[in-house]
Amino acid sequence: MLTNVEIKKAQPREKAYKLSDSGGLFLLISPSGHRSWRLKYRVGPKEKLLTFGSYPDVSLSTAREKRDEAKRLLREGRDPSVEKKVAAAQRAFSADHTFEAVARAWHELNQPRWSAHHARNVIESMEDDLFPAIGALPVADVTEALLLQALRKVEGRGAIETAHRIRQRASGVFAYAAAGGLRTGDPAAVIKSLLKPKPKSTKQPAITDIDELRQLMRDAEAEPGSPITKLAHRLVALTAVRSAVQRHCKWDQLEGLDGPNPTWRIPAATMKLSLERKDDEAFEHIVPLVPAAVEIFETIRNLTGNLPYVFPNAWRSHQPMSENAVRKLIITAGRERYYKRHTTHGWRSSFSTIMNEWRRQHGRADDREVINLMLAHVVEDKVEGAYNRAAHMDRRWELARVWSDLLMGAMPEARTLLRA
Repeated sequence: MLTNVEIKKAQPREKAYKLSDSGGLFLLISPSGHRSWRLKYRVGPKEKLLTFGSYPDVSLSTAREKRDEAKRLLREGRDPSVEKKVAAAQRAFSADHTFEAVARAWHELNQPRWSAHHARNVIESMEDDLFPAIGALPVADVTEALLLQALRKVEGRGAIETAHRIRQRASGVFAYAAAGGLRTGDPAAVIKSLLKPKPKSTKQPAITDIDELRQLMRDAEAEPGSPITKLAHRLVALTAVRSAVQRHCKWDQLEGLDGPNPTWRIPAATMKLSLERKDDEAFEHIVPLVPAAVEIFETIRNLTGNLPYVFPNAWRSHQPMSENAVRKLIITAGRERYYKRHTTHGWRSSFSTIMNEWRRQHGRADDREVINLMLAHVVEDKVEGAYNRAAHMDRRWELARVWSDLLMGAMPEARTLLRA
């Protein structure tokens, strides 16, 4: 058997030669001085050769361990050379199937089923919170502990609901990987109960007294700040649309602003709908624009008419307004007088409460259904059994004017906000 002293003393010769150990193991020394461990063995009548690596990278004791492992495989009827190639292929396979690569494949597979907005949200959440932590790892090597560690960072910034959504998306990636034979088990399912519980949902606060709402409008528009934010707030109050709809309003969604019946045609993809309905054009929402609302668009066109979004982001003009811009204006309007009493979303509750009260005193029997349509609550046609986006349009115009008259009162014209 060889010793380390013998190996170190061995000098290169004119031709390559061997230093034998035992069990077929030997060290091949080339004329250049390179030393390589080899194992000679037989599979049936055929003599074969297996390379273990170079000395001293592979020490004498390690070479013997590799020899013993190869002998064990032979006793089990397996060829060590074939097993080595399989292991190399598996390593290459794992390198090609990182968590990020598999996640992007899963995303691409599901993208046709999602709205463009949701698809972008899914991949961006992974790019922000998962790929930096586990994206480069083979998907088969991602453990419960590694995934939980990544999600704990999301929880650490207070985004509890986001952590739960990302866990759910990661679970989809692991299910996709398991179906393709890339791994077994779903670590995302195991850690579900270890995340912090989601906060209980609470109703958005809303003022429902029309005089106090008028005062809120005056206070908000008297605040120092961007006229774009003030115009956005006025539009939300007039139309009772959701904040996301207002923020993502684009100029090409507006129709007939200079005609008798101007409208805002909101794509289904922007609305709060099921994923299936978001892709169905039939579920777009039509908002009748009263003169006070048209005036808002005519006023802001001087500021943002050359941009894709009517209400752009203050720092990145080709992106929509921040979701907190209007909310912050409401909070600061009365030196926090309205804090925890009214929100951007609260205008929808204000509209619903006040207009339903008006309906009981002055309205028609079907006005409740009309008000629900104006709030984009999906109401199916009683005759056709389907959603009719243009149902009751004449009455929607009438109720929109009633609401505008109740709310706006003696409010100044929108263009005065530019001077302010």
